Amino acid sequence: LFGKAATPYLESYGGDYFSFVLIGIAFSDYLGVGLSSFAGTIREGQMLGTLEAMLVTPTKVHTIVLLSSLWQFLLTSIRVLTYILLGVFFFGVNISRPNIPAALLILILTILAFSSLGIISASFIMVFKRGNPLNWIINSSFTLLGGVLFPITILPDWLQKISYFLPITYSLRAIRHALLQSYSFQALGFDILILALFSVILLPLSIYAFKLGVRKAKKEGSLTHY
Repeated sequence: LFGKAATPYLESYGGDYFSFVLIGIAFSDYLGVGLSSFAGTIREGQMLGTLEAMLVTPTKVHTIVLLSSLWQFLLTSIRVLTYILLGVFFFGVNISRPNIPAALLILILTILAFSSLGIISASFIMVFKRGNPLNWIINSSFTLLGGVLFPITILPDWLQKISYFLPITYSLRAIRHALLQSYSFQALGFDILILALFSVILLPLSIYAFKLGVRKAKKEGSLTHY
């Protein structure tokens, strides 16, 4: 990917591989946090015995779930910003005219989509009291097929088709175009729409799955079990 043969694949992103991969690695951090933070919060509550107390408060379940990992996402945002600033000032990454409003919207939709997957993972923890093996599969497949380290256009056609079913594909493509190529909202419209659809579908589904997990754990009296 560092040779001239890679140029056609990187052309729509400005042609610089380092800039491409920096954005990919930085923003894929949100996937890791989304998958692990909610499940981690639930598992910690089970181990410390605080989960039952948290869930019997008047606070709605979805509020507890969404706010439980807010700090982790804030730290991740600081880390991502640090990566980008280091890239700009020390490694020649060109982000001279970024579309900041579009990038922020894409980031919000990305967090919602990734968080939904994490909440589903937390539902698994709630019921089965153990780590979710799907996390590793999701993380690995998203990294390989979602365009984190290389454009998905270098993949065989059948793998590209799988990539288009992953939210990270649209997230990274849109954020790269917004930051590296200054794409307008209109040019980013398709990717933003797909991310919005992922969020609208996955978030309510994940909250529902978590509520079912809580209901099952309460019925079995296993909220304090670990």
